[in-house]
Amino acid sequence: MSGTLGFMFVGLFAMVLLNVPIAVALAVVATVAIWLSQGASMLPNAALVMYEGATSFPLLAIPLFILAGGIMNSSSISRRLVNLASAILGFIRGGLAMVTVGASMFFAEISGSAVAGVAALGTLLIPAMKAKGYSKEFAAAVSSSSASLAIILPPSIPMILYAVMAQVSVVKMFIAGLLPGLLGGAGLAIASYFYARKYNFPVEQRFSLSRLGTAFRESLWALMLPVIILGGIFGGFVTATEGAAVAVVAALFISTVIYRELSFRELYKALVDSALQTAVVMLLVAASALIGVFLTEAQVPQVLAKSILTYTTNPYMVLLLLNIFFLIIGMFLHSAAAIILTVPIVLPLIQQVGIDPVHFGLVLTLNLAIGQQTPPVASVLIAACAIAKADIWETTKANVGYIVVLLTVLMICTYVPWLALAPTNWFYGDAALPAGG
Repeated sequence: MSGTLGFMFVGLFAMVLLNVPIAVALAVVATVAIWLSQGASMLPNAALVMYEGATSFPLLAIPLFILAGGIMNSSSISRRLVNLASAILGFIRGGLAMVTVGASMFFAEISGSAVAGVAALGTLLIPAMKAKGYSKEFAAAVSSSSASLAIILPPSIPMILYAVMAQVSVVKMFIAGLLPGLLGGAGLAIASYFYARKYNFPVEQRFSLSRLGTAFRESLWALMLPVIILGGIFGGFVTATEGAAVAVVAALFISTVIYRELSFRELYKALVDSALQTAVVMLLVAASALIGVFLTEAQVPQVLAKSILTYTTNPYMVLLLLNIFFLIIGMFLHSAAAIILTVPIVLPLIQQVGIDPVHFGLVLTLNLAIGQQTPPVASVLIAACAIAKADIWETTKANVGYIVVLLTVLMICTYVPWLALAPTNWFYGDAALPAGG
């Protein structure tokens, strides 16, 4: 069995280096490992395992939130949110960087996707920052880091994946991410102000109540989207999956009926792009189910837990070791792949040392938000660099301060679990959550 496990990890690493899609690599090594350890007679079960792994009801929220973000990208909703954030923050030195942070947080509350956020807002804000004298590396850095708040702010798609794999409530995970997400946004805004003073970035315009009023009126319906989505989920009126369907309907209604700025051609493009993104994520989920079954039968999680517990049983020391592990993993794997590959392995360890799975889920997703900023993979950073036409390594240098902010939030959340657990307990206590939530 140890030889089979060695083959799996060497094969997976080699295929990733050869730029084989991670979902394909996972499925291939899992299939070969099952064949080597259990015989060819078990291979017909692989298709059933993959199908069942990708058909969990809460996972339906993923394509729906992706589609809602795609509709926003294709309409004027993103532009209106940017205009409102500019009216609120534009009078502060370096306000355009703060506008990027604020608009990213708004967008995150609707789409749940960091890549969608940087794609939608980066195309608007990165050229604007460059025109105002910001370096292209700084513009890409602030856009990338603020977009990664989507991984912890509800309705985060990585949190949905974690909740399904760890069998915890999606809604509890969403609530756990609220305070850390706001804390991260505040930290990024403060860092932006520090950089603005250091590099003498300009003030965009004087504060104007009339301009703020106009921007607010124009974006009022866009602002209703997070209220409708999160209000419905947190209020217990809909599950997270149903809330995702509401998000699509609301985004479509606002874009076509209220703003009348979404053409059939743009809607078709949003549907195609969303389908492609969904296919990538769901293939990952299906492949993870297959590799998860093999690892469970091989008792890899139990062996890992036993080996770590021989060194320490202190929950905080275990979290420290896992933080280091996930920060390294995040440099090489996309967030969805990292969650899918590692959660089945480390969950038994978490349970044995008494760490709350909601608290651990927040720590995990924060690690992966940082991983989106650290090369070589750094999917969100690469997307921002592509828009800004900036070198990824020079952008990483400009991004160090923002990464420090995210690391600080990670340490606070790791060692002050109240941030994750108190809001959840305050909202629900021991009350039952909606079915499927």
